[in-house]
Amino acid sequence: MIVRIMGEGQVRLAAGHLAELDRLDDELLAEMENGDGPGFRRTLAALLARVRELGEPLPDDFLEPSELILPAEDATLDDVRELLGDDGLIPGGT
Repeated sequence: MIVRIMGEGQVRLAAGHLAELDRLDDELLAEMENGDGPGFRRTLAALLARVRELGEPLPDDFLEPSELILPAEDATLDDVRELLGDDGLIPGGT
């Protein structure tokens, strides 16, 4: 699967990693619902760090569509709310 981190580029990520990322996504959603700004910041950073660690960076001139788009690390709660679907940032999770 191809994942874009806004402002950074794309990575190729094996689908087998989605369960781990979905747990972080669930945590992020809970923090957003509770208005936990520091928790939101910490979990968003952790989610993006795992995508960077687990993913293989793609060249800047790679032109395939992204299957998943994640916010930049400096995104605000409001920015992320605009990106959220019913399932959070990572669709198909719990």
